Amino acid sequence: MPPRAAATVVLLRDAVDGMEVFMVKRHGLSEVLGGAHVFPGGKLDPADADPNVLEQLSAPLDGLHAALGEPELDTATAAGLFVAACRETFEEAGVLLAEGATAQHLEVAQTRARAGLSFGEILARLELRLDWSNVVPWSRWITPRMPALFNQRFDARFFLAAVPNDQEARHDNHEATGSFWLRPRVVLEQYWAGKLNLAPAQIMSMAALARHPHVADVLATARGRRPPVIQPEPFTHEQMRAVAFPGNERHPIVERALPGPSFLVYRNGRFEPLDGFEALFA
Repeated sequence: MPPRAAATVVLLRDAVDGMEVFMVKRHGLSEVLGGAHVFPGGKLDPADADPNVLEQLSAPLDGLHAALGEPELDTATAAGLFVAACRETFEEAGVLLAEGATAQHLEVAQTRARAGLSFGEILARLELRLDWSNVVPWSRWITPRMPALFNQRFDARFFLAAVPNDQEARHDNHEATGSFWLRPRVVLEQYWAGKLNLAPAQIMSMAALARHPHVADVLATARGRRPPVIQPEPFTHEQMRAVAFPGNERHPIVERALPGPSFLVYRNGRFEPLDGFEALFA
C-alpha cells in the first residue's frame, strides 16, 4: 500500500533562552505513533482540496504549488496540503493560522467546531483567509517500510509556522494527551534521557532546528531552498535495525538532505546515532 499524504506543522516561537518548538504527545491508544511526541498533523482529507475551501487561501494556487516544490502534484492537491496543515494545527494545537485571526476569532472558531462545522465552513463564516505566506514548506518525509516499528506509512509534508502572538498553543485532550514548548536541543536531551519517545523524522528535525537561534532564521532558510525529500532507507547494522538518510553510502540518493548523522540505529529501545548524542549536532 502506498504511503498516505499528510501534513505536519512545526510551530515555533522565540523565547528568552532561544527558539522553542511545540510538540504534542499522541494518545497511547493511537494507531499511529501511540505515546510518541510529534508535531501537530494528520492525513490529507478530500475536503482540504475542495474548491470552496481553497477560496479561503489568500494566495494564487499556482504560488502554493510552486512553494511546495512538487511539480508532479496537481495544483489543487498541493494547495490542499497547506489547508490540511492549517486544519490539523487548529484541531490538535488550538492555533488558527489565518490572516488577522485574534484570540476572539479562535474562541468562536472552536465553539463552531464543537457544534460540528467543518474547517472550511468556519473560515467562511468568520470571513478569514488562511495565512499561507507564514506557513512555510520545510521538508517531506516518507515513512520507510519497517512493519516492526511503523504500522502505517505516510508521505508527510512538514511546514514551519510562527505561533501568532495573541494565541496560545495547547493540546486537544483527545488525539493528544500532553504538550510542551521546549528548545530543540532540550527535546533531544529529554529523548536521550528516556523521558520522551521520538520517531526518526522528529529526531532529525530537532537536530536541524537546534542549529537555528531564532524563528526568523529558520524561516528564511526554509524559504531559500526547495524542501528536501527524505525517505529513510532501512537496513541492518550489526544485527540492529537502522535507517540511512540521503547522503549516506547505504542510501540511493547521494546528495545530503539534512545536517547531523546520516543514519540512526535502533538500540536501547530508541533510534540513536552510533557515535552518541553529540553526533546529532556534528
